[in-house]
Amino acid sequence: MSTSASGHARRCDVAVIGGGVIGLAIAWRAALRGLTVTVLDPTPGDGASHHAAGMLAPVTEVHYGEEDLLRLNLESAKRYPDFVLELEEFTGTPVGYRTSGTLAVAFDADDKAVLDDLHAYQSSLGLISHSMSARECRQLEPFLATSVRGGLLVEGDHQVDNRRLVDALLVACNRAGVDVRREAAHHITVEGERVVGVDEISAGTTVLAAGCWSAAIHGLPPHAVPPVRPVKGQIVRLRDDVAHPMLSRTVRAFVRGRPIYLVPRADGEVVLGATSEEQGFDTRLTVEGTGDLLADGREVLPRLGEIELAEMTVGLRPGSPDNAPMIGEGALPGLVVATGHYRNGILLAPVTADAIADLLTSGVMPPGFERFDPRRFAHAAVPA
Repeated sequence: MSTSASGHARRCDVAVIGGGVIGLAIAWRAALRGLTVTVLDPTPGDGASHHAAGMLAPVTEVHYGEEDLLRLNLESAKRYPDFVLELEEFTGTPVGYRTSGTLAVAFDADDKAVLDDLHAYQSSLGLISHSMSARECRQLEPFLATSVRGGLLVEGDHQVDNRRLVDALLVACNRAGVDVRREAAHHITVEGERVVGVDEISAGTTVLAAGCWSAAIHGLPPHAVPPVRPVKGQIVRLRDDVAHPMLSRTVRAFVRGRPIYLVPRADGEVVLGATSEEQGFDTRLTVEGTGDLLADGREVLPRLGEIELAEMTVGLRPGSPDNAPMIGEGALPGLVVATGHYRNGILLAPVTADAIADLLTSGVMPPGFERFDPRRFAHAAVPA
């Protein structure tokens, strides 16, 4: 990795603030286009990208009223196989991309009604999901609880190991000549109503991709600050027997109205998550949050209590006022924004990186991003 000492002035084409999956993917793609790129992040890949589960599930996660976001999610999911292939060939680093599908299950009758409504909504949008009886669910996943009332199989919803993905992107940035500086960005420089860099770095374009901290970087006038907020997620990682795994695919579940997911990795890791809490920058683990996850997980998969509890963490997802990402030109010339991806950061990395790389090289965003223009919030209040 190319890392420069703090305080050493440098000129580059693009300065990227934030080294999560979005910032690193943008930096890699921009460098492949021949641009000189500097990334600023004290701990690259250690934010929301580190704590995520890596689900690539546009169909299972579809929400009412988010049809524009669904289209973007589907497009990014479509790009994932080629994105992974190119990244793995470029770096020699596997990212744990698995295409075994996703099974959504209902714990009780009320949960089944919710799942039936979801299936009807998916069908109305032309999305492919298959209604499954309780028996069919257990034929696919024999260790599911006998109380499971039915489910939906979505074969096109996949997963990637988000931590391996970030590792591969760091290697890719290194090999593409990106200067990754392990230091925090403090102040965006504005001269004559134009952004001209960050801290001691002079840049033709500055990309603000700092996740939920994007609003905390000083220097921008209020109307140019993206109104992004942290959404707390507590998450648990378990360790299963690789030779005899309990799950063969991602399982999402509604348990007495509460949504959870179980994401099994090929190496035996099982990711159980996640809470969704409007608690600001609170990163405390709580008995209630982790306790509910473990209890609901055991309701769906009783044998979960027999495997190793490996890790419990808290991630802060970057949410926008309308829970849709901000991707494109900022409110000032020289500023590009790529943040607010909320629960879809890992999924949207390929399409976001490609779009921003297009913008950086041609000055124009590709079609389909009008709904996600960061300037739609030019007069919104920044969350405290």
